[in-house]
Amino acid sequence: MEIADNAALVVVDVQEGFEEEAYWGPRNNPGADRNIAGLIDAWQASGRPVVFVRHDSPKPDSPLRVGQPGNGFKGYVEERRGKGGGPELLLTKSVNSAFYGTPDLGAWLDRGGVRQIVVAGIQTNMCAETTARMGGNLGYEVFFALDATYTFDGVGPWGWTLGANELARATAVSLHGGGFAKVVRSAELIEAAG
Repeated sequence: MEIADNAALVVVDVQEGFEEEAYWGPRNNPGADRNIAGLIDAWQASGRPVVFVRHDSPKPDSPLRVGQPGNGFKGYVEERRGKGGGPELLLTKSVNSAFYGTPDLGAWLDRGGVRQIVVAGIQTNMCAETTARMGGNLGYEVFFALDATYTFDGVGPWGWTLGANELARATAVSLHGGGFAKVVRSAELIEAAG
């Protein structure tokens, strides 16, 4: 795996509100936060660009809405912001894709000549997956750090339910099998970026 010197790490929605188990239910992948932190550290140490994405939910009951403590980044992310040697962007959004946020992610990447992005964060099958899919559609080479994401059990039509691990596997198969992204482990990315 070759990681460009200007490959951008896109850290999606790693916010305090996702700690509210009463709202979201139980999560999968308890090691995700450690892996996200490791990716941020590696990217910052190498001087590569890092994008911190925050979801400003418009839903009145969401823990992620503006003005609520849950809207803020988790402590380990907040303490890393501004510490890297490379470019950094804070982006806010109210939909699933970071490419529909403010400021414009695509324009920022293009100004830096970035053609590779690494996606990590929360939720695996929602905002992380949507950002990766759009990145692939827009012509970026996308790496999806599956073990640096997590999600929650989901309910669909007709009472169908999928557990968080099943949803994560479905995301991995859809992204990788569909050609949207290369699904990889964070350790592989950290080694390649070293």
